[in-house]
Amino acid sequence: MMDWDHLLSTLRFGQEHLSGLRPHARTEFQRDYDRLIFSSAFRRMQSKTQVFPLPGIVFVHNRLTHSLEVSCVGRSLANNAASAFIEKYKGEEWTWKLESLDDVVATACLAHDMGNPPFGHSGERAISSYFSEGNGKSLESELDEQQWMDLVHFEGNANAFRLLSHQFNGRRPGGFALTYSTLASVIKYPYPSTAAGKKGKFGYFKAESDGFHRLMKELRIEPADAEGKCFSRHPLVFLVEAADDICYQIMDIEDAHHLKILSTDETRELLLGFLDGERRSHVEERMNLFASDVNEQIAYLRSCAIGTLVHECSEAFISHEEEILRGRFMTPLMDLISETPKQAYRHCSEVAVSKIYNTSDVVDIEIAGHRIFSVLLDRYLEAVLWPDRVASKLLLSRVPRQYEMRSPELYCRLLAVLDYISGMTDEYALDLYRKISGISLPTL
Repeated sequence: MMDWDHLLSTLRFGQEHLSGLRPHARTEFQRDYDRLIFSSAFRRMQSKTQVFPLPGIVFVHNRLTHSLEVSCVGRSLANNAASAFIEKYKGEEWTWKLESLDDVVATACLAHDMGNPPFGHSGERAISSYFSEGNGKSLESELDEQQWMDLVHFEGNANAFRLLSHQFNGRRPGGFALTYSTLASVIKYPYPSTAAGKKGKFGYFKAESDGFHRLMKELRIEPADAEGKCFSRHPLVFLVEAADDICYQIMDIEDAHHLKILSTDETRELLLGFLDGERRSHVEERMNLFASDVNEQIAYLRSCAIGTLVHECSEAFISHEEEILRGRFMTPLMDLISETPKQAYRHCSEVAVSKIYNTSDVVDIEIAGHRIFSVLLDRYLEAVLWPDRVASKLLLSRVPRQYEMRSPELYCRLLAVLDYISGMTDEYALDLYRKISGISLPTL
């Protein structure tokens, strides 16, 4: 059974030998948070699609704003849990560690989408399909089973763990050198690609297998199956997952209203659906304060819906804590909320699928993403397979040296290409596509 004393470890990945040698006014978990906020990888998310195309004259969420909001919601969830657990474990020598739950969860929320490629989730699908049914399929015979599964099930979550933990050329060991607890709280699917199943979800590439198992051993997280392939989640993953679920669903509805995909009346009803009884009556009455500003009305309702879901998910996490610590609990917290908000959330999901995710602009992004990724992968895979060709040398000359494009192992070279491309912003990927396709040229 897992325990909070070991689950909340300040040991830093790749810098274990420095543990305890650098006293600081901030806690180690606060330093994790600040380290991500000031990183270029985090800033680049400002120019990565969340759902709707970027840029536009109407503000919609991008990966950066989404991650910041998820972090705020995650902090609230963790604060609620910490308050309950500090009281429950009062008198234990390690109870003080629970005061940092909010920082761990807030940081993991910041990081949860850092491995996602350009063009939203369509970017993940474009990479996977390139190898499963595109030109990349020719490489299958040259890789082992797990290496191949890593490519055909390319997963942003696994890529986030690689980005955060991998020692790129010229960088320090341990990547971002985050604490073990923060890193583990990012891993939503604690198993390899060979256990991904039909959904294609997994938590780490074969290249990061040793690091993943080091985390599990240090935090005393046990395998969840007899084969020792699939591990239990770090308990805080449930809070990170809930924060993401809350934000993307509610904020997509608000964005759709800004873009006039959903009417004001329809949006009001969707958000009011999370409330019932006296609470709903009170909120409807207070809406009159914003009668002259429709957007403020919707923003107020959005905050009420999020507040309801935060309370419900916090209660679910607290009440199921012992089951979660036993490592046999895998139900998303959103499935455990009470009936009124559960039905409202389900209705929002149905509306999102029917009216938001299938709009022409969103579909056009996916179509463009597939084309752009196909060309970029074709050119850069050709370059790493035949690096001595003239065209290959030209392409590789513009790739930052941190990427291991000339690794002696094919699998590592392929991952290096994915590192480079998945780290691009939407605009950079589009610009590079145009240049290497000869569509646009530098001004002479």
